[in-house]
Amino acid sequence: MYDESSANSMFRYMGHAMPYLPRDGCMGKLIVIEGTDGCGRSTQARMLKEWLEVQGYAVIDTGWTRSKLVGKAITDAKQGHSLHRLTYCLMYATDLADRMEYQIIPALRSGFIVLADRYVYTLLARGIARNADKAWLRDLFSFAVQPDLVFYLQLGVEDLVPRVLEAGKMNYWESGLDMGYGDDLYGSFVAYQTELIQQFNILSEEFAFHCVDARQDPQAIQRQLRREMTAYLNSCDYPAPGSIRIEK
Repeated sequence: MYDESSANSMFRYMGHAMPYLPRDGCMGKLIVIEGTDGCGRSTQARMLKEWLEVQGYAVIDTGWTRSKLVGKAITDAKQGHSLHRLTYCLMYATDLADRMEYQIIPALRSGFIVLADRYVYTLLARGIARNADKAWLRDLFSFAVQPDLVFYLQLGVEDLVPRVLEAGKMNYWESGLDMGYGDDLYGSFVAYQTELIQQFNILSEEFAFHCVDARQDPQAIQRQLRREMTAYLNSCDYPAPGSIRIEK
């Protein structure tokens, strides 16, 4: 007999799962916040995590280079500005695979909400922007668990540049200087981020991201995330520890 509850607990992968990854027992939810650097993504992820915990939900967060296996190696490799484009993709794929096995999947099997500050879509966008083969990238990252909900903090390059300049965070990799746009940091940043945002917008349509206007005040963005998060959790009957209160 068909068991709907069993079907709902199946792990869904972006493509083909690694042989040793589980097929069933997914009791939690994977929520992703995407967007280019400088859009306020990390701030919103932190605020959303704190709010969910106040409601009584068990939440863990995850993000780039937090893998014990390769996280530090990525940071070290990027210091020399000589990392090959494909090696760049492969090292981040290793970081994600390690976190998938030891952080994300165990938490999902335990019923946690996993809140990811960037996910496989950033890797796809960056890889395509660095002229990696699209089919190769899709296959490379096909082991990733498919998220239940993706928030995309959408920001145009004309709004992004002033933020990054004010924060003083226009660095080598975020400016795409490895791409050969030129030696000018500012011009390279604009060219690379324009391409990156274009790829995010394409992925947004394909994967039905929940788009959020990142030009808004941070508190307004957070209220929208909380409203949409509440609606989603209610729609899928995710076990709630109590009623969720939405800030007006």
